[in-house]
Amino acid sequence: MKHKKNLKRMLVSVHTHKYILSFLIVMVISIQGQAQTWSLQQCIDTAQVHNKNLQISRNNIAVSEQKQKEAMSNLIPKVNVVGDYKYFTDLPYQLMPMSTFNPMAPEGQFKEAQFGVAHNMSASIQVALPLYNSQIYGGIRTTKIASEINELKYKKTEEQIYYEITNLYYNIQILQHQLAFIDSNIVNTTKLLENMQLLHQQLMIKRTDVSKVELQKEQLITQRELIANNVEQVLNALKFSMGITTNQDIQIETDIQHKSINEYSHLPTIDLQLTSMYNRLLLSELKTLKSSRLPSVSLYGSYGQTGFGYDKKPNDFLKFFPTSFVGVQVSYPLFNGTVTYRKINQKKIEIQNNELQISLVTDQNNMLIGNANNRRGLMQKTISNTLAQINLASTVYEQTLLQQKEGTANLTDVLLADNALREAQQSYLSAIVEFLRADLELKKLTGNITLTN
Repeated sequence: MKHKKNLKRMLVSVHTHKYILSFLIVMVISIQGQAQTWSLQQCIDTAQVHNKNLQISRNNIAVSEQKQKEAMSNLIPKVNVVGDYKYFTDLPYQLMPMSTFNPMAPEGQFKEAQFGVAHNMSASIQVALPLYNSQIYGGIRTTKIASEINELKYKKTEEQIYYEITNLYYNIQILQHQLAFIDSNIVNTTKLLENMQLLHQQLMIKRTDVSKVELQKEQLITQRELIANNVEQVLNALKFSMGITTNQDIQIETDIQHKSINEYSHLPTIDLQLTSMYNRLLLSELKTLKSSRLPSVSLYGSYGQTGFGYDKKPNDFLKFFPTSFVGVQVSYPLFNGTVTYRKINQKKIEIQNNELQISLVTDQNNMLIGNANNRRGLMQKTISNTLAQINLASTVYEQTLLQQKEGTANLTDVLLADNALREAQQSYLSAIVEFLRADLELKKLTGNITLTN
């Protein structure tokens, strides 16, 4: 009959430990009041709007778009209005052949003469249109690639924010589960302390045995305070990454999704896309350098008025005369001291390094994917094993408590069973942490981190 009662108590204990975690989590949530519960996706969506790093990246994209438009605007005709006024206190001199005034004058003799009037003014509109300029087209091509690079940098920043928020979110969930386990251990230790105090009052045990249990309870309370403080710190870090104020009261979901292993398709990572895009940029710059040896052709023209004035009596006047022209200008670089040749060689070496970098990033990524897959699979098995260990340790602890009450086990046996239970709980949470980190890392390495949250 006594054996049946003990068996019944063991079954009730296992059943209780199976659901005590959920019960304590509900208690933790109720203590936090009416704070809003945030899912992981809600945290990520909030960061998409409020995170300052993402805002800076979006501004960088806008700047690159403006630079691209600036480069294209070089194809538009340039129009300038030019005005000029000169007052000659001394009119400029010219040397005229004396034969101009005297046909009989010998050659090689000149006479100085002043030409013009004191007041000279002009106003004109000048138009220039590039018909062909390799540097302009190269600049347009380069700024377009640079704009695409900034978009990839935004995605990289976005991935990093997703990674940080997800990691912080998981950390808070794990810490909350640690709190639940500690609360469960405090309940068990409190019951044990009550029994020990009762036995001490009956002069069945020493005071030192009671003190050992009291010490263990105080240690658990201190540990709980430390973890609760860690929860607050990590929660503040999460709020910072989300871009909201730290005084905003929020809470997160407590259910940890770790029971299934998802298979992720291998997509090009942002790092690989960036490295490939830099290769395109380098090739574009090389093409621009080579084409700088080609001639540039531009069409230009001017229309204006030139005025002359004289302010002496009795022949004072101010007259304007039209002036206009159109023309085509061709510019061809013959020799610039081998500067272009050296720049081309430098760019070729940079392209070789970039191609090596692409290969290096690909190989490294494949290696990291294999490691993350192995670690995730191992942690999945470890979670199942440690969960079974928790159930077994709970059963052993309850049995040891019963034996201690019956006098067949001492306090040391109870404390050892309690420590074994706590170690199993910690191993379980550590396995979950490693599994979530490996899964998150795998999402990032396969390019799925922003697609599978």
